[in-house]
Amino acid sequence: MDFKGKTVLITGGTGFLGRALVKEILKQDPHSIRVFSRDEVKHYKLQELFGKNEKIRSLIGDVRDYDRLKKALKGVDIVIHAAALKRLDILEYNVEESIKTNIMGTLNVINACLENNVEKAILVSTDKACSPVNTYGACKFVSERIFTESNYNKGSCKTIFSCVRYGNVLESTGSVIPFFEDKIINGKKIPLTDPRMTRFIISPQEAVQLIFNALTYAVGGEVFIPKLPAFKITDLIEILNEKHNSSNGVELIGLRPGEKIHELMINYAEVPRTYDFKNMYVIKSEIQKYRDNEPVPEYIKEDKRLNEKMLTEYSSEQAVVTKEEVKEIFSKLGLI
Repeated sequence: MDFKGKTVLITGGTGFLGRALVKEILKQDPHSIRVFSRDEVKHYKLQELFGKNEKIRSLIGDVRDYDRLKKALKGVDIVIHAAALKRLDILEYNVEESIKTNIMGTLNVINACLENNVEKAILVSTDKACSPVNTYGACKFVSERIFTESNYNKGSCKTIFSCVRYGNVLESTGSVIPFFEDKIINGKKIPLTDPRMTRFIISPQEAVQLIFNALTYAVGGEVFIPKLPAFKITDLIEILNEKHNSSNGVELIGLRPGEKIHELMINYAEVPRTYDFKNMYVIKSEIQKYRDNEPVPEYIKEDKRLNEKMLTEYSSEQAVVTKEEVKEIFSKLGLI
C-alpha cells in the first residue's frame, strides 16, 4: 500500500499496534496521520515518542461518539479501526460495555466512513472472533460481519471495507511474554491455565504488514489472516526461565472465563470460501454473490481456493513448532 500524500486515521492509535503503524506509515511520506484515541496521556507519550512530528495529529475522541468520529474523518483517505475493549476476562462481567465499544463503535466507524466517502477501511479483528466462546470474541465476530457486509449495502459510496484477523502480538500490552517475564523477574510462580495451551507467534512488524497487505489487495468483504508458526506455552515458560537464568515454578490456575486452549483462525465453515495467497489466507464474504461488477482480486486470479481435503480448520495446535525453532524466532526478533 502506498501512503504517499494520503491522510490516514487510526482509531485506538495510541496503543501498541497504533504506534507500530504510525512508525511504518511515516516512512512513506503521508500527508498526515490522525491518531484517534480517548486517552490524552497516551497521546502525549506518542507525541514525545515521535518528536512531535507535524504529520501526526492527536485527536481525542471515543468511537462511541459518532459526531466526533464523523468530524475526525473529514478528508480522510484510509481508516484503520484498531480501537477495542479487549481484556476478555474483564469483559465477561462487562458485556454491555463491550457491546457499546466493540459493536456500536464499529457501526459508528462504518457510518462515518460512508458519510465522508473514505477510500478504504480495515478492521483489526482477533482470532477470538472465529467460533467465539467469550464476550470479546462474540462482539468482534459481529464487528467483522458489520465490516465485511457493509460492502453490499452502501449504495453509491465508494468505501472498501475489509478485516484482518490474528492473535496477540508479541510484547503488546497485556500479552503473555511481558506478563510471564514480570513474574520471573519478581521471583513469583508463573500462572499457567492449561499445559496443553498453544498460541500463534506474530511480531509487530508482521501485524503491520498484514494490514498493509489487506489495504493493497482488498476489493471488499474479505478477512485477511497471516500464516504463522505457533508455540506451546510450556515451551515459552522454559525459554523465558533460561533467558533470566531462573527456575521459577509454575502454578496451574485453570482456564480463565472465556479462554481457549488453542487459538483458531479459520473454522470449518469458512474453509470453502478461503484462498491461499502469498503469506496469507483470504476469506471471502458469504454474500459476495449479491454484489454486481465486483473486480476480480489478485487472490482469486491465482485460483488457490481451499477445500476440506486441504484444510479442515486453521488452529495454533496444528502450527506448533519445536522449542528450538521458537528460540530461533525469538532470537531474530530480539526477544531473547
